[in-house]
Amino acid sequence: MSKKIKKLLIANRGEIAIRIARAGNELGIRTIGIYSDEDKYSLHRFKMDETYLIGKDKDPVEAYLSMDEIIELALRKGVDAIHPGYGFLAENAEFAEKCRENHIIFIGPEPETLRLFEDKLKSKEVAERCNVPVIPGSEKALKDVDEAVSFAEEFGYPVMLKASKGGGGRGLRIIRNKRELLDNFESAKREAEKAFGNSDVFIEKRIEKPKHIEVQILADKYGNVVHLYERDCSIQRRHQKMMEMAPARNIPEGVLQNLYRDAIKMAKASNYVNAGTFEFLMDEDFNYYFLETNPRIQVEHTVTERITGIDIVHCQIYIAEGERLDGEKLNLKQENIKRRGYALQCRITTEDPENNFMPDTGVLEAYRSPAGFGIR
Repeated sequence: MSKKIKKLLIANRGEIAIRIARAGNELGIRTIGIYSDEDKYSLHRFKMDETYLIGKDKDPVEAYLSMDEIIELALRKGVDAIHPGYGFLAENAEFAEKCRENHIIFIGPEPETLRLFEDKLKSKEVAERCNVPVIPGSEKALKDVDEAVSFAEEFGYPVMLKASKGGGGRGLRIIRNKRELLDNFESAKREAEKAFGNSDVFIEKRIEKPKHIEVQILADKYGNVVHLYERDCSIQRRHQKMMEMAPARNIPEGVLQNLYRDAIKMAKASNYVNAGTFEFLMDEDFNYYFLETNPRIQVEHTVTERITGIDIVHCQIYIAEGERLDGEKLNLKQENIKRRGYALQCRITTEDPENNFMPDTGVLEAYRSPAGFGIR
């Protein structure tokens, strides 16, 4: 059963909010924006049909996490749907649940799916049920450092300490010997607690010199799933992606076909709906292992759009309205989805060269935007 979205609230800021607003405008949907007090002159405010201050007297991040206030605003303004973008509330199962309780369409996976994939250990269980390879690691959160040492001695160094609820490299430590494990165990737990409100960490074998490959999928409410090929995000700095390329190079076609198959298999097994990414690490012999699922739109969705010609945010909205992938509006059958050419996305980092290139902030004094054919 489909429901036309006429008013869309975009629960985010900056580039992704503008990106979603553009899609809404192209589909004839009225867009509602939110902004914190610090963002009152931010560009995204002026790309919406309406914008409203949120989180008055709260800090900038807390403002965009004000679930009840955002829901109340949506109800007051007669909003049909909320798109969370990425970051902030995008993977928050509680927020998705509140949307459902108030009969507001959440443009993303169901709350149950978000709960499943927010925990890396639970998501590995899905992979194992689907016979998708996973990196050898602990099956539950570590009780103490002694348990971590036992694992490392069984499988051999190097290993990785990871936050169970984590992402973005926070709470992550590369461990090459027992001394490093003893020194880093508690600091990893503290960082996980600070970043995610949960101090649970687990351990897994480190894959040296890996390729980091992610498969973009779309899934409708009727069990249909398609892939939009892969992206290579192996070039990273401090566990943060720096460059995205689509398609990946120098991977045998048979291996890629297996990746697509396994991503679709996991999506179907988890009753996945909407856009998502299944991420894998690949070693030098092209053995790959499931890493995690990102149940949302990603920063790097743009390179996939360039090589396929498919607007992923349009698809998200249509799927949320109840359209079928193989229906008239989307017309997305796997055999009809082709890729053409290559696309590359680069991210800019701000670092202090006088402080060991640590991440830093400051005033941007000059900026020259690239331009020309093929540049988005």
